[in-house]
Amino acid sequence: HGAGAGRARHRAGPRTGGPAVELTQEALRLPAKEAPWAREVREDPRMLADIARAVGGPYHLLHPEQFGRNLREFGRALRTAGVDGKVYYGKKANKAACWLHECATADEGVDVASTQEFSDSLAHGIRGTDLMVTGAAKSTDLLWLAARHGSTVAIDALDELERAVSVARAVGSMQVLLRVLPAENPHSRFGFSPDELDRALERCIQERDHLTMRGFSFHLNGYEVAPRASLASELLDRCLAARVQGLQADAISIGGGFAVSYLEAEDWHRFLDRGTGSLFHGGKEFSHFYPYHQAPTGAEMLAAILAGPAGGRSATVGARFAQSGTRLLLEPGRALLDGAGCTVFPVQGFKPREDHGIITADGLSTSLSEQWKGSEFLPDPVLWPETGPGEPVRACVGGASCLDYDMLSWRKIPFPREPRSGDLLIYPNTAGYQMDKNESEFHQRPLPRRVVAFRADGRLQWRLDRP
Repeated sequence: HGAGAGRARHRAGPRTGGPAVELTQEALRLPAKEAPWAREVREDPRMLADIARAVGGPYHLLHPEQFGRNLREFGRALRTAGVDGKVYYGKKANKAACWLHECATADEGVDVASTQEFSDSLAHGIRGTDLMVTGAAKSTDLLWLAARHGSTVAIDALDELERAVSVARAVGSMQVLLRVLPAENPHSRFGFSPDELDRALERCIQERDHLTMRGFSFHLNGYEVAPRASLASELLDRCLAARVQGLQADAISIGGGFAVSYLEAEDWHRFLDRGTGSLFHGGKEFSHFYPYHQAPTGAEMLAAILAGPAGGRSATVGARFAQSGTRLLLEPGRALLDGAGCTVFPVQGFKPREDHGIITADGLSTSLSEQWKGSEFLPDPVLWPETGPGEPVRACVGGASCLDYDMLSWRKIPFPREPRSGDLLIYPNTAGYQMDKNESEFHQRPLPRRVVAFRADGRLQWRLDRP
């Protein structure tokens, strides 16, 4: 990991000529935490290159088996706490079809926010009753689909509630949650304010022959346990009060925002302590980064929420859910995709600069979405093959477009040798929000293909996902 009392320095004279490249190892390396399947693929002498030749460009490599493991861990956390609940995969985090099959097989759900996501989920085996419809100001078509298929809709505003009432009257019924504007995120554009929530509850009472008011939902920014435990407990009180008024109110959705750790703590804190002044090409500066090391993460974060204090009571949040007969619903995206995919870019060229080089990758930064949020995806890409002639260098990574700001990595990343045309760059753990959130066909380039890695006959093999 480049740790040590001093700085190990290497000088590399590029084969292509030009000035030597000075490599400072300490505080530059950010090796990603790696799932066993990803290491197995990287160590395979043929698989990565065979796929690259078959698809003729960059590709996303997906591993639904890892997604399934993550999904089961969330379910296990609910059962361990004695809580009845359901996991809805946040489909916006990655569009690939293979995740939906895992959700269907596990009898879990999918969180959707468009008619296209809704229809796609149905087409891949998700029952309508296992769909959670979220987002702002759902279209009437989407509300109609949800009512027809018995899905649950998180209602976000009073005018949306009125459209839901109209649809429910026409179809017969609709199941709804009322989304709450959290005091933690008072400037969010989502959710009912306290006054609006009271009016929405009154409207649900008036329309209870058509609207089944299932309970409440919220989503918090950040990745903290305590605010989620506190708000869940507060809404349990609201559920009990709503039942007294004749509403079903038997569920609370605590949304997503389950943390993921991409790096080991030692590497992440060394990066933060180092300062970023000389680490990025062109002196590029960033105002923020995703917290690439966190704890607890994923299902362990859910377990911590359920074990948290319930608003000053002696009972835990999980105990209160169990005792009150309230279902806990959740909508993780990134956390279910943790370790379940990587992105592979062929190298097109390399040019030296004063203290680093510039790699041009066959692909665009739209396939690495952190750049399009004004930030940087920090885990080190791996150069493949990992061995070969040449001295260590550090290099940033540019895309294949004509735009100067089309950069996959601004950071001067250490590589064991100078990259060459025909090599591959493997960006690790990109399935959650990095792969396809912002992809476009700029320059009329085809989108990267999605490739599924699966185990058969005792080894990993591959097939194409849908186009």
